[in-house]
Amino acid sequence: MVVQEKSRVEMMEGNQQRVEVNILLLGAHNVGKSALTVRFLTRRFISEYGDIESVYSRVDRIDGQEICFNIWDSQYTQAGEKSPSISDKQLHWADGMILVYNICDRSSFDVVQQQLQQIRRSRKPSSVPIIIVANKRDLQRHRSVSGEEGRLLALSQHCGFFEVSAAETYHGVLLVFHRLVDLVKETRAIRKSTAGVRGIVRSVSAVFGKKRAE
Repeated sequence: MVVQEKSRVEMMEGNQQRVEVNILLLGAHNVGKSALTVRFLTRRFISEYGDIESVYSRVDRIDGQEICFNIWDSQYTQAGEKSPSISDKQLHWADGMILVYNICDRSSFDVVQQQLQQIRRSRKPSSVPIIIVANKRDLQRHRSVSGEEGRLLALSQHCGFFEVSAAETYHGVLLVFHRLVDLVKETRAIRKSTAGVRGIVRSVSAVFGKKRAE
């Protein structure tokens, strides 16, 4: 698998900008990460996948602006094996993250909590927007993680939360990815504003420092 760094904003005709967003999907084995990704990319649901780690791309138009989604569908070890850490490369690459668990598998919910802890240790909480996705809502009769537990986890970690069924509906999956793009754009705007303020402070400090030196 080759992951290439690309410019996050590309100029298009008429001075319109194409925004590029890198999205990392995390979660345990067999929670439906690939099903969510393919459902978003193609509108189709495919139930069986091999253990393949891939990066996919798709361009959407949202509110008149072109958004290029780069989606890294990450692998996870089989149940019973030592869980792998999230690599520095993945953390650096991602503009936003989607952490997926299966509502019928409590161990997958535990994995999401572990991965959240690692992310918080590696990056400032506000530096990367995260959405927690509870998948397989269509299998209610086998549920072992309540919706309330998922929402409380998301609230405590300042994450977004969606409960969806990749098998049943495209629209719910679409909302997840579009909401994450909104959060990424908000985060970038805050960073830009903060950088601008810091630049002004540095300039003012330099001017006053020069006057004092004179």
